[in-house]
Amino acid sequence: MMGIQSVDRAVEIMEALTQGPSTVGAIAERLEVHKSTASRILSSLADHGLVEKSSSSGAYSLGFALVRFASAVTRRMDLSDTAQKLCDEVSAALKLTANVAILDEVFAVNVSQAVGGGLLAPRHYVGLRTPGHATSSGKVLLAHDEAAAEAALSDVLEPHTERTITDPEALRAELEAVRAQGWAASNEEWEQHITAVAVPLRLHDGRVEATLTVTGPTHSLPPESFAEVAQRMLALAAVTHRWT
Repeated sequence: MMGIQSVDRAVEIMEALTQGPSTVGAIAERLEVHKSTASRILSSLADHGLVEKSSSSGAYSLGFALVRFASAVTRRMDLSDTAQKLCDEVSAALKLTANVAILDEVFAVNVSQAVGGGLLAPRHYVGLRTPGHATSSGKVLLAHDEAAAEAALSDVLEPHTERTITDPEALRAELEAVRAQGWAASNEEWEQHITAVAVPLRLHDGRVEATLTVTGPTHSLPPESFAEVAQRMLALAAVTHRWT
């Protein structure tokens, strides 16, 4: 309980400092605590750059570490907004369900989705943690993250359908093929009668930030169409300002 109380007090201090610099005494009075308690919390916040103490007045103000946190939130919001717009455009163009996913350990987590007309009962994928070895999005993300790939290869590859890759060497070869061809597919490997194609979404420095996927029933997205669909997806993704 004391730990939670300390966090509450730290947050209250930072909220107070949004109004401007303040002394230890003023903060102690606001929190209704002893000055030594307020001083300890401020010192801890200062150690992490969340607040700064003026050498002349002794007053505390918000620290520049908060700029880093705000920047990260802004980037996440920008990712979500751009991803949703891309999903909407891809789904409309290809008449398939489109998703954008990011890597979480050895899983692909969908952050945006637009439902196409091809699925009679489309699954809601947003927020869903999908198996990296059995999904097209997961294969793309694992193929471009060596540590995650090795973690997946060293673990048990759970079967989800009779087509799921469960042999580590077969998965290693699959990931090498993904890197070589620039896209990945899941041919009924996670869900029966459902296929998917994914392409990497690269930042301008070449790093893969996320993956774009289209999903549909096998008759709407047959294996012979995978390569062509992947090229169309890459072309659609290239019009965004965030990804290449």
